[in-house]
Amino acid sequence: MSGQFLVAPVATPDQRHLHVRLSFDDGGPELRFVDQRTFGGVLVDDLVPCADVPDDTVPARISHIARDPLDHSFDEDALIARIRNRNTTIKRALLDQSLVSGIGNIYADESLWRARLHGARPTAALSRPRLRGLLLDVRAILAEAIGAGGTSFDDLYVNVNGQSGYFSRTLAVYGRAGLPCFRCGTAVRRVAFMNRSSYFCPRCQRPPRL
Repeated sequence: MSGQFLVAPVATPDQRHLHVRLSFDDGGPELRFVDQRTFGGVLVDDLVPCADVPDDTVPARISHIARDPLDHSFDEDALIARIRNRNTTIKRALLDQSLVSGIGNIYADESLWRARLHGARPTAALSRPRLRGLLLDVRAILAEAIGAGGTSFDDLYVNVNGQSGYFSRTLAVYGRAGLPCFRCGTAVRRVAFMNRSSYFCPRCQRPPRL
């Protein structure tokens, strides 16, 4: 949520807001942690077996975080079952790191738009095929975003070489309130959501009936 790991030659001058410098025995480039907002941190932790794949290990402090949809050991059927058993809405489920990781607010909105689902739809009411289709869209969105270098709105979000991503140029709904939906032409709508914003097309993604 804050800061970047940057790869830099050893002789490179220090960046502003440099907090940690990691050097390697081979004398190659350093790994540097730069954090303008000072919200981030670096720690050393013990590795523990994963709950779902005991042969894999993760740092103990993040062992509660679920796998992301692009992980080689991601279990789609298990996630679908967990989502359907939760008394929540689909966007909240996508952002719940104990269910699935790697889907931030931007990618949740983009995936839901592509799947023609409103974020307030109850998870228990979604069929397995509908959730399977949504996860297919989630993986496609994540893969496209990675291919574009991520979504950068300012210089706080860059890759390890300090370069900005350009996935923001192809966003379908996020940040496009009042602009026409690329699919049907209806004005994209913004609503407040968990101290953030949700963007959706009110025609392509009809809200659930209360």
